[in-house]
Amino acid sequence: MPFFLAFAVVLIDQFTKALAVKKLIGSSIPIITDVFHFTYVENTGAAFGLYKSGNTVFIILTTIILVGVVVALFTMKHRNVTINISAGLIMGGAIGNLLDRIFRGHVVDFLDFRVINYPVFNIADSCVIIGAIVIGVYFIFFENKKENDNSNANA
Repeated sequence: MPFFLAFAVVLIDQFTKALAVKKLIGSSIPIITDVFHFTYVENTGAAFGLYKSGNTVFIILTTIILVGVVVALFTMKHRNVTINISAGLIMGGAIGNLLDRIFRGHVVDFLDFRVINYPVFNIADSCVIIGAIVIGVYFIFFENKKENDNSNANA
């Protein structure tokens, strides 16, 4: 399941970026004026425009993280829907931006929430962040509770 979701994320991400390249270069289209725009940005840094000019470093780091996620998925004794969905989102987003870095030399960003003065981002960035938050919340609040419940039941 996580690999199917990752594939779907990559398809959606690359499709939306192709549209941005075709329709947005050199422009910003207000969807809701001063709130949300489609704005074309070529990002050579990390997610949300952080750490500019590190393309090669980010290709290497992303590859290492992807290998780590895949190894973790194959070695986990118990995977549930939350872990599968989170891993699929993280892998899909990472692969989407990795493809941009390899084939374009930069990541295409186009989602521009101006109302909160947020850096321009893309679908892949969103998936990585959402997947990381969900899996973080799961392990902090639910996995430990499950382990404590199991140890109390065995006592």
